[in-house]
Amino acid sequence: MVVRRRIISEGLRVDGRRLDEVRPLYCEAGNLPQLHGSALFSRGDTQVLCTVTLGAPADAQRLESVVGPSSKRFMLHYSFPPFCINEVGKRGGLNRREVGHGTLAEKALLAVLPPEQDFPYVVRVNSEVMASDGSTSMATVCGGSMALMDAGIALREHVAGLSVGLVSEVDPSTGEIKDYRILTDILGLEDHLGDMDFKISGTRKGVTAIQLDIKPAGIPLDIICECLEPARKGRIQILDQMEKEINAPRAQDDNSPQLATLKYSNDLLRRLVGPLGALKRKIEEETGGRLSVSDGTLTIVAKNQAVMERVQEKIDFLLGREIEIGGVYKGVVTSVKEYGAFVEFNGGQQGLLHISELSHEPVSRVSDVVSVGQKLSLKCIGQDVRGNIKLSLKATIPQPGSVKNNVAEAALPSSKEAVEYSASEFDMSIEVEKQNDTSATLEEFLVNKNEVSGVNHSRSSLSPILIRSAAECEEEEKSAGLTEKSKTKSKPLGASEADRKSKPSLRKMREKKSISKSISQDAEEITQMLESQTNRSNLDDAKAKTKDTVTAKSLKLGSKVTAKIYQVRAHGLVLDLGGGLRGMYRFETDGRTDFEVGDELQVQCLSFSSKGIPVMSLVDDD
Repeated sequence: MVVRRRIISEGLRVDGRRLDEVRPLYCEAGNLPQLHGSALFSRGDTQVLCTVTLGAPADAQRLESVVGPSSKRFMLHYSFPPFCINEVGKRGGLNRREVGHGTLAEKALLAVLPPEQDFPYVVRVNSEVMASDGSTSMATVCGGSMALMDAGIALREHVAGLSVGLVSEVDPSTGEIKDYRILTDILGLEDHLGDMDFKISGTRKGVTAIQLDIKPAGIPLDIICECLEPARKGRIQILDQMEKEINAPRAQDDNSPQLATLKYSNDLLRRLVGPLGALKRKIEEETGGRLSVSDGTLTIVAKNQAVMERVQEKIDFLLGREIEIGGVYKGVVTSVKEYGAFVEFNGGQQGLLHISELSHEPVSRVSDVVSVGQKLSLKCIGQDVRGNIKLSLKATIPQPGSVKNNVAEAALPSSKEAVEYSASEFDMSIEVEKQNDTSATLEEFLVNKNEVSGVNHSRSSLSPILIRSAAECEEEEKSAGLTEKSKTKSKPLGASEADRKSKPSLRKMREKKSISKSISQDAEEITQMLESQTNRSNLDDAKAKTKDTVTAKSLKLGSKVTAKIYQVRAHGLVLDLGGGLRGMYRFETDGRTDFEVGDELQVQCLSFSSKGIPVMSLVDDD
């Protein structure tokens, strides 16, 4: 009675605070760095330690209920050990008080969690009450909010909570409340001697959870509504202190748990699981990660980034992934030929490792570098005209330092670089050079008759002026040994039979000189094709005229045709030249862009892209 009378008459509380004053606060986030997330929250003599653990979707708690969801991914466990109130007791199972307080804190934090599609982890929060002097459940809300942000979980905003008490004076004759005082952030003694314990938790914008305990038979509704304003003011004070400690989710480092969700067909997932799940268990034992398979979805959970990389490498080798030009893949050599080696990688796909891509140094025999069954890390460098995947070993090896011979480098480029010729050599205008300089943009227009390609073409680093037709690309592949030898032998102008026979001896002489390092067999073939193309184009210049239908063999530099717009892209047009032949036209910066599908245009062939696709330009009407 003394405590209650002093509060009503003098407005003083047991610890000397004002009625609307919050106890001193102390916050610390990340105090246990080994855990996924942790926080320590103290308010007066109440102290709570909260920890956060992240898990896989399969770790969700299963609920045995007729109604409602069958599982839940967010769990909060509230523990109130005897030592926190200076008692020596034996811990048994959870009591009703711990279950109720834990459910209240869980509901308060659940409102600010990110949706499951953005954050598929299973989250478990453990709250250990270290010392208790009132409002331990609300301290759990504050500590749990900081621990979740310390774990890298993108909460919408912080959540805080506190308890509001009531001390009233009742008229004994009528039983009505004639005077009362509202207390903010009550102590354990004020909870015991007072009339109400109103727990309110929420953010700056609103309330997420409440719980009301009362001793009288009833409390007027206007008093309950009046309690919300001092609770809001006290909550703002606590949120200010929490945000000073941590105000944004921490970035996850390599030691943080990693989770990846991949989409596969059910047939591939059945192959991954294996008979009775034997292959899945083997992968988990070898890598340390965990796999969860559902309908069309594979979820990988790893303790850190290193384990995640091992699991993904294992799965990529078994099932494969989308091939990207420039990507590095691990494969096994399946066969060795004179012109290169065939490698199995990315879940059973085949790729060609050409002899020119084995090393930065000249290689005389493929078997000297690779052998059947050898495991290699290879880089995908593109596709040939037939869609075969081309791999490179030397692209993954740093080029050894050597004495640079500028004259040799200028004489002939390597097989991966296109031969550049001046505009006068091909009698081309400056517009052609500008268009060829943007070959990386033109690669977006590459199309075939099926209009579908399984590999995304990366931006090529080839020199812009590489002029060849689709037929000549096929001849290059035949000369490289990927197809059968051509029955028709094309001879460049000025080359005699004696010159051809002397090539092996000349090549041997070049290998003895330092200049041979910059010259490859592929570059010589490209040079010969360019020379033959130049001569043929010069002979056909006089015969060039407007044609309605052309073929890949008949289309030459300078040929004028009537084309239909097949497709309008962001940077240019895909043209139908007739006879199943497609070409491309890039928008000039000062040209017209009001094109529509089906329009007919007079175009002229200016060049061919690195894939043999004709590059066209508009022909003036006059």
